[in-house]
Amino acid sequence: MDAARQDTDRHDLERRVHVDLPRVRPEQMVTTQETQPARDPRGGRDTDTEFMLRNAGVL
Repeated sequence: MDAARQDTDRHDLERRVHVDLPRVRPEQMVTTQETQPARDPRGGRDTDTEFMLRNAGVL
């Protein structure tokens, strides 16, 4: 590419791209949202132990 073509291309690019905008760092690209913890699917019980005891004939 010749120098005149490079200058024209750079000028066109500068007109199209807003270089005066502030940069956004990756650390600033975080969103947050309040959530409620999911309910315990086992209802607080130890289902593995209950299963073992039930099938062992203890309960």
